[in-house]
Amino acid sequence: MVGYAFMGRVHSQAWRTVAAVFDVPMRPAMAVLSGRSAERTAEAADTLGWAAVETDWKRLIERDDVQIVDICTPGDSHAEIAIAALAAGKHVICEKPLANTVAEAEAMTAAAKEAAARGVRSMVAFNYRRVPAIALARKFVAEGRLGEIRHVRAQYLQDWIVDPEFPLVWRLQKDKAGSGALGDIGAHIIDTAQFIVGRNLTGVTALTETFVKERPLAEGSSGLAGQGGGGEKGEVTVDDAALFIGRFEGGALASFEATRFATGRKNALRIEINGSAGSLSFDFEAMNELWFYDAAESDAGFRRVLVTEPDHPYVGAWWPPGHGLGYEHTFVHEVKDFLEAIAAGTDPTPSFEDGLQVQRVLAAVEESAASGSRFTSVED
Repeated sequence: MVGYAFMGRVHSQAWRTVAAVFDVPMRPAMAVLSGRSAERTAEAADTLGWAAVETDWKRLIERDDVQIVDICTPGDSHAEIAIAALAAGKHVICEKPLANTVAEAEAMTAAAKEAAARGVRSMVAFNYRRVPAIALARKFVAEGRLGEIRHVRAQYLQDWIVDPEFPLVWRLQKDKAGSGALGDIGAHIIDTAQFIVGRNLTGVTALTETFVKERPLAEGSSGLAGQGGGGEKGEVTVDDAALFIGRFEGGALASFEATRFATGRKNALRIEINGSAGSLSFDFEAMNELWFYDAAESDAGFRRVLVTEPDHPYVGAWWPPGHGLGYEHTFVHEVKDFLEAIAAGTDPTPSFEDGLQVQRVLAAVEESAASGSRFTSVED
C-alpha cells in the first residue's frame, strides 16, 4: 500500500479483516507499506499491521512479495504509480477520484486495458457502491421496480472546513487534489447515481464557489511550523462547493450538490430516485436504511427497509439481523469483491474506465462553471 493517512488507515482495516469475515479465494498478506518519511511510515506500519516499509513506491512495485498495489495517496500521484504498477504486473486498486485530469485518467485506463489482456486487474475505489443499502437500491432499479427513471437528486454534505482558520491542507490545493468538494465528495455522488441508475450522465450545467479564499498555512508549509504557519496564509485553489444539474442517458433529469460548508452535516451522502412506478431514498447518516415507495400502493407512502437481513447484499457474512454495519465495512466489501475478481480472472468494477467516466463529468462541471455555459457535454 502507498500512503497511510486517513484512507490508508481505512484500507488497512479492510485488508486485515476481509479473510476473517468472508470466504475469500485468497488470504491477503500485508507485505509492505510505502511513505516518504521512514520514521512515520514505520510507526504507521506497526500500528496498521504491515510487515515491512519502503520510502520509495518504485521500490515497492519491484518487490517479488507484492502482487497487489493499493494506492491511497493524493490524486497528483495516482497516474504515475498506477501505470508503473500495472506495467510491472501488479493488480491495482486506486482511491477515487481516479486522477486529477481527464488526460491522466485516459492514460490510466489505457494502461489498465493493456494490463487486463495479460491477466492483471484494476479497480477504482468508490466504496459507497458497497453500502448494502445502495447495492440493494441498484438491485431494485435493475429489477424494474421503479419503472422508467425520471429524476435523480444527489447531495454530499459535510462541514469540516467551515472554520476559516482551518489550515491549508493538501485537499485545498488544486495541484495536489485536482479539485475541492467537487472531486473529493462530488465524485462519490456522481458514481453512486450512475451505479444505481445503470446509466451515465451526458451533460451538465454547473456553479462552483470558494467561500474562504485564503487559509493559514498547514504545518510544515514553506518551512514554517505549526498549523498557523507563523501567521502566514496561502490561497485556496479549489472549490468549496459545487452545484450542477444534468441529464442521464435515456432522458432522466438530475441535480447534484457537493459541499464542505453545510454547517452541521458530517457525512450526509443522500440520494433520491423517482421513477414511473416507485421511488428510492437513502442517506448515509442512516446507512442501514433504504426508503422505498411503490406507486401500486399509493396510500402507503415511503416504507423503511432495514438493510440488515442475511439475503441483503454483503450483510449475511456479518451479524444477526438488526445489527447495523458502519463506514469501515464498505471497504471490507470492496477488497472482498476485488480479491474474488482477481481469483476468477474477471475485471472488477468499478473499473478504471468507470473512473474515467466520472473524471469526464468532473471536467464538464468545471468547464461549465468557469464558462457560464448553460450546458456542457460529457465528452468521450
